[in-house]
Amino acid sequence: MTKIALNLPGENNYIREDIWWWRGAGIGVNDTPADVINRLLPYIFIFAGIILFVMLIAGGFSIFVSAGNPEKIKKGQAMLVNALIGFFIIFAAYWIIQLVEYSLGIRVL
Repeated sequence: MTKIALNLPGENNYIREDIWWWRGAGIGVNDTPADVINRLLPYIFIFAGIILFVMLIAGGFSIFVSAGNPEKIKKGQAMLVNALIGFFIIFAAYWIIQLVEYSLGIRVL
């Protein structure tokens, strides 16, 4: 095994020619689970960002329509805090990957 979720420089990814949808998906004959993870990672970050946005909107809306009810305000604040913690985790994961790419000279995403 030459890599674990990393594309090392100089490696070839062969694309199957006999099935047309393989080419569109970018799936190669010799793909490993690492190759699949490398292709899914950008979409996972996008999906996490969309969920973050929805949570921020939902928390703000919950506070907005609470009508002064302290329980609903606390629930909305908890949603906002959880969304911001999630943002920090997503941001940290992205930058850790960037640091690994730069320091090791490999392509992860």
